[in-house]
Amino acid sequence: MTPPLSRSRSRRASSHIAVRLAHGVSGGLMAVGWLVLPMEMAGVDHSVPLIRAEQLVAASASAPGEAAPDGGGTSTGDLVLPVVAVGAAGLLAVYAHVRRRRRMRTRTTPGGASVGAASVEEVEARARRSLVETDDSVRTSAEELRAVAAQLGDAAVRPFRAALAYAESELAAAFRLRHRLDDSVAGGGPDTRGMLEEIVARCAEAGRRLDAEAAAFDQTRSLERHAPAVLEQTEARFRELTVRASAADITLAGLHERYAPSAAVPVAGHVEQAKDRLVFATSSLNRARQALDRGETERAVVLLRAAEGAVDQAAAFVDGVARLAAELAAAAERLPAAVAGTETGLAAARGRPDGGAGARADLPGRIARGEAVVAEVRREMSTGVYDPIGALRRIEQAHAGVDAARHHEPDDDEALARLDRSRLTARSATATTSDYVTTHRGAVGYEARTLLAEAVRRLHRAETGRQETGTDDARPEPEGGGGGQGQQGHRDGAEKETEAGGAGPGPEAGAVEAGAGLAPVVGLGETREADALARRARQVAERDVRAYGNPYGAGAPAGDGTGGAVLGGILLGRSARHDDAHRASHGPADSGGPTTYSGGPSAYSGGPTTYSGGPTTYSGGPTAYSGGPSAYSGGPASFGGPRTRGRRDGGELFRPPATD
Repeated sequence: MTPPLSRSRSRRASSHIAVRLAHGVSGGLMAVGWLVLPMEMAGVDHSVPLIRAEQLVAASASAPGEAAPDGGGTSTGDLVLPVVAVGAAGLLAVYAHVRRRRRMRTRTTPGGASVGAASVEEVEARARRSLVETDDSVRTSAEELRAVAAQLGDAAVRPFRAALAYAESELAAAFRLRHRLDDSVAGGGPDTRGMLEEIVARCAEAGRRLDAEAAAFDQTRSLERHAPAVLEQTEARFRELTVRASAADITLAGLHERYAPSAAVPVAGHVEQAKDRLVFATSSLNRARQALDRGETERAVVLLRAAEGAVDQAAAFVDGVARLAAELAAAAERLPAAVAGTETGLAAARGRPDGGAGARADLPGRIARGEAVVAEVRREMSTGVYDPIGALRRIEQAHAGVDAARHHEPDDDEALARLDRSRLTARSATATTSDYVTTHRGAVGYEARTLLAEAVRRLHRAETGRQETGTDDARPEPEGGGGGQGQQGHRDGAEKETEAGGAGPGPEAGAVEAGAGLAPVVGLGETREADALARRARQVAERDVRAYGNPYGAGAPAGDGTGGAVLGGILLGRSARHDDAHRASHGPADSGGPTTYSGGPSAYSGGPTTYSGGPTTYSGGPTAYSGGPSAYSGGPASFGGPRTRGRRDGGELFRPPATD
């Protein structure tokens, strides 16, 4: 990663030129002064004349304004030194002023980011970039920390777990600020700059804490010393996942047979992408073993770390399929009770034609819509091929819409039953979106991450019953990460949907005093909002990936999995041209630079190397840039903040072969 000082050198070039110019001018004037002084004094008689006593008396008796006899006036040479001194003093003052202005322009926040003279637009871009970099750092650190905990035990990683928790809390607060900023109707208000600067500072603090632990983490893990053992463990996980990937393929086929097509959409392509990551792991593990056999430990460590990241993401894809299958089964069990409860609520609303005092004018329409949803869900259930999670979501939205039109709050027993069902849909949406962001983080921008972070926060409140006393210090779940959102994304997406469906109140409605916990009805509103936010985050993330395209474009070696490793953030970097275009609209920027790889796929003796699904397919079509594979360099990401996560360089190990 390029150090911040070198990255900012070009911006400070004009300041350095001004200082050097001031130095040159001052030196030149002083030199001229010293040259002129002897010439001015050359025509002056420096001999001391004899003065008679009567002349001395006459001179002392002369008027103060008269000149002394015999040319006692001031010569031009007498003024040279004072003029030079005054000029030098002026130049020194100018030099001091230039330095002071340069210091003000390069003044940094507590997070180390220069914001003194930056425009709001520049601070905005820096805030977006910081959120993405820090979120990537937290996700990668959590992944490697789990691997070390499995290897050395929880006691060995306790200080690093504390550092990660601290970074997560700072990142969660930064995302909360970003969400508030995006959610505000009057964007660009007087507090905008201050909030953006706080986002930058909090992200920098989170990254700095992880950076500070990177060296100790490497010492504790001692990957160079334990490389053979870690290689054996990673190969064992690899072999296990090849079997599980085949089982996941069978599970996914069963979901397509049992449920409607929409039910399996959240995990579409998971099996193919899991196999793609395993192909990359195959090559990396094989080459790591070869490097160890040759005594090239550092090379082996880089390849081994890349293989670990690929195996982790393959596990995420496979686990996602199994988790969704369990969630669909659970939703199918809860759906009949949800339908019956909604029918009861609709009957109660129909029993009062006026809807009660203060009822909204759209109550009859909401009742009619609820009845239509119930009838449609019952018809789908009778066919046996339907989407249980989607049906459960639609039923709750219809019920909530009628409640909102009636200004009715369910009692605690009813709210708890509905809360249980809503948690299931919210958990499913949040988990699948988090997996998507994690496994596509090389392309996902700040917007989707912000939305996801807010969904995680709201779901955590609903599940723990925690009544927050503040809005900016919420902590994420232990392994929760980010999410992201744009200026009007929340209002145009999640909130529009929840308003249409009567998603109900936010944290303020029905709130109880701090420390007393959330009322069930408030928790119900929080889960509905978390569900809508998570699904909106998934839409935005998919949009980012479509815009990103294939990170290696046409002509990339097929089937080696390196493109997926770049997309998944396993290998740091992308082409500079893509970075510029993507950052302008979304803000994701890798700290490790573009990525490269070398060599083709190798046969790995530990398991199969060919898969029927083939490499992952990028839905965005061909890439929008033509820099070619040679435009990439970088290595695998590791535990640490933006400054240290790319310390295991070795980008040349992943460079594609040159093409004629």
